[in-house]
Amino acid sequence: MKQSIFTITDNTPLNARYSHLALRGDASAITAPGQFVSLSLPGFFLRRPFSVCDWNAEGMTLVYEAVGKGTEALRKLPIGTALDVLTGLGNGFDLSRAGEEPLLIGGGSGVSPLLGLCRRLISAGSRAHVVLGFNTREEVVLLEDFFALGVSPTVTTVDGSFGIRGFVTEGMAIPHSYFYTCGPEKMMRAVAEKSPVSGELSFDARMGCGFGACMGCTKRTADGAKRVCKDGPVFRKEALVWDD
Repeated sequence: MKQSIFTITDNTPLNARYSHLALRGDASAITAPGQFVSLSLPGFFLRRPFSVCDWNAEGMTLVYEAVGKGTEALRKLPIGTALDVLTGLGNGFDLSRAGEEPLLIGGGSGVSPLLGLCRRLISAGSRAHVVLGFNTREEVVLLEDFFALGVSPTVTTVDGSFGIRGFVTEGMAIPHSYFYTCGPEKMMRAVAEKSPVSGELSFDARMGCGFGACMGCTKRTADGAKRVCKDGPVFRKEALVWDD
């Protein structure tokens, strides 16, 4: 974990629901896709956690959903605003397990960390397949970014206004060596149950501290309760115990 000051270089709404945030600063503590950062926002006591979409030597990008007062306030911050950021939080995806043809499945804001993951899987020699799920055509994001990597994602929408009608599981009829998924918990459980192979799931959770001190974000596993922020947010399929 590292605490640094980052400067906003872009904060653009992608649609009515999601926005793109680019931050310039020292992102060297980010070592794996699937890790997250925690932002201190002006006027708010608790930090806000966000998955890292992608990063490089100059900084990082986030794609976030406006779901409350904190993210609504974030949407209004102008270019040039300095933010206090904790980076390198959590454990990311394990690329060594991917195999030749991994499948990446994202739902809603859960598509964000899959972009950086996809870039690195391709660089490592894997042929990545991607399935992205949204409610409607109006919510689709990052499609062009995946195209730029040479990947043509399968897109599903609940209302059928774009791509395949239905949930992401409708687009999973692709032979794959391993899977990586991020999104709503019910979606990820359905993905894990449908896939015949092993994989990893990245959880979103309400966090008090973001680095394991408060125990406010636990998940049931075969080895007992684990903290999403410290032991996760990525967990292997076989480790999880689902609540009925």
